[in-house]
Amino acid sequence: MSVPASSTAIGHYENFPVASWLCPAHLRAPIAAIYHFARTADDLADEGLATPAERLQALAQYRAQLVWAAQSASSDPADAPSTPPDARWAAVFVALRQALARHQLPMPLLHDLLDAFVQDVEKTRDAAGYADQAELLDYCRRSANPVGRLLLHLYGVTDAQALRQSDAICTALQLINFWQDPSVDIPRRRYYFPRSTQLAHAVHGPDLLALRQTAAITRMVAQCVWEARATMAQGAALVHAVPGRAGWELRLVVQGGLRILEKIAGLRYATLQKRPTLHSWDYLLMAWRALWM
Repeated sequence: MSVPASSTAIGHYENFPVASWLCPAHLRAPIAAIYHFARTADDLADEGLATPAERLQALAQYRAQLVWAAQSASSDPADAPSTPPDARWAAVFVALRQALARHQLPMPLLHDLLDAFVQDVEKTRDAAGYADQAELLDYCRRSANPVGRLLLHLYGVTDAQALRQSDAICTALQLINFWQDPSVDIPRRRYYFPRSTQLAHAVHGPDLLALRQTAAITRMVAQCVWEARATMAQGAALVHAVPGRAGWELRLVVQGGLRILEKIAGLRYATLQKRPTLHSWDYLLMAWRALWM
């Protein structure tokens, strides 16, 4: 039930529903616009054969298009840009401009997403990881949490507790992606296990780089999975605050994340060797569990 990829974006496997029929009809267009904005930026940071310098240049140009969209959506004619959108991303930013104009999306959240993609490129270029959990969570604050806050803005949910719960869900989903994907990320020079966590479990860097599933690495992955599950639990009550069908979609998102964690446990935490995926029977189980949240 994912949004089809735009002509400017690469198709992607998604664990979680995006702008499905459960979303209110009048919000599907802005939700899809946000998704395609973030997905295309992620592709600029991660896909293809571009050099780091080329990726950073493309992201800077992409950010300029975000500024264009915001100016174009402004009600003040004096702020209207005189230049057309970049043809490479016209479909993305024409749709985003409409969402900005109709829903006054908070611009800092969109810039936070781009900041996170720039950080990804720089850390990949430098083969750099994260020093500790605090640094990793700060990355999640910019790479994942803005999406939840943007959706809450569209749903008209703005209280502080809901925002905290949304942040917990989005951070958990980001961490779940990290812990299911080391077999893919590490060969691409993306290192998400914090160095302090590796030290705590006596994990040796060469074993990680070689994708050797040692007992120490297995214990580390299990601990990371436990922490991601606990983080998700901190936000799960948000499903009762989001109105209508959107709340049911959020239930499926939460259950999708929890199901992936179960899959990782079913692999005995050996995600350096295999990536867990969801199948049709998993979605039926997620739907059943969503009914009882």
